[in-house]
Amino acid sequence: MKKDRATLVWRDIPGLEPTRIEDHWPHKWLGTSNDSVSFRSGNFACVSLAEKKELVAQPTTAQLLKHPLALVALVPKDAALFAAGAIAGAAAKSVTAPLDRIKLLMQTHGLRAGQESAKKSIGFIEAITLIGKEEGIKGYWKGNLPQVIRIIPYSAVQLFAYETYKKLFRGKDGELSVIGRLAAGACAGMTSTLVTYPLDVLRLRLAVEPGYRTMTEVALNMLREEGVASFYNGLGPSLIGIAPYIAVNFCVFDLVKKSLPEKYQKRTETSLLTALVSATIATVTCYPLDTVRRQMQMKGTPYKTILDAFPGIVAHDGLVGLYRGFVPNALKTLPNSSIRLTTFDSVKRLIAAGEKEFQRIMDENRKKQKQTATE
Repeated sequence: MKKDRATLVWRDIPGLEPTRIEDHWPHKWLGTSNDSVSFRSGNFACVSLAEKKELVAQPTTAQLLKHPLALVALVPKDAALFAAGAIAGAAAKSVTAPLDRIKLLMQTHGLRAGQESAKKSIGFIEAITLIGKEEGIKGYWKGNLPQVIRIIPYSAVQLFAYETYKKLFRGKDGELSVIGRLAAGACAGMTSTLVTYPLDVLRLRLAVEPGYRTMTEVALNMLREEGVASFYNGLGPSLIGIAPYIAVNFCVFDLVKKSLPEKYQKRTETSLLTALVSATIATVTCYPLDTVRRQMQMKGTPYKTILDAFPGIVAHDGLVGLYRGFVPNALKTLPNSSIRLTTFDSVKRLIAAGEKEFQRIMDENRKKQKQTATE
């Protein structure tokens, strides 16, 4: 906020008659730069406001090069957080892509087999062997490109939205309750899912349906044979499934970390361990909804609603069918979530440190300018 300074100036104006200040009272002669009090005499006092000159304290190029951490403060905070979420998500997905492919194959094998005589389920080791035998090493990363393309906006939107929703759900005292954290996580999960859902469907089709080579080929075939609505098959259970998952995951991460002593909160290994705990709890709780979503996304699926899918999967594969692919999913999700949350948390700390360093340089510059002005 710009600060103003009152200046009292005495001027001599000939020809004015003497008078008393009471003759002109009351007057609003204080507080604005346009008002004044005059005496009909040779002298009068004028009260005016003079704008206080701000000291130019912006860091110079030399200072920024000497203290590169301060450069982070020049990047808009929202842009930095958005980019951090995107990079963390892409890296995490690429590292865990083979486990994700195995999980998808295990989740959808029963539906893909179709025939009564076909084996209804496939094990973890069997899935690994099948992919390697039929498609080679590249098969473990089949469908990863659309997954990375999807995860960049997905992760960025999700993490950025979570920070935004946390601000919206804060109470009047500025504190965020457990309910507020859960609501922020749920809204962030649904927002990112809604934005990127068609890419998720394309990734699944490319990963588990034979004959497709590119994402474009899958998309054109879906439009021609199934229509635009096919890109949103399973959106209902996806939104229902992702809301509690992200809510529990992010909320537990924040609360567990907040409960630790302050000296441990800023350590990277603390973020990794906390993220593992939160991801484990969220995965065990919400995995059946993910299985339902995947089977509803498949071409020729008999399931139109969640109410059809749950009893249908249980009748076909038993209760264990809802947890098909859980082991590779857990092996994939835990490091994936840990990498994402830890990276995002580290970038937030880096941004805060950059802003602090930038402010320190500005304070030093102001101090030097004041010393120069008094000499």
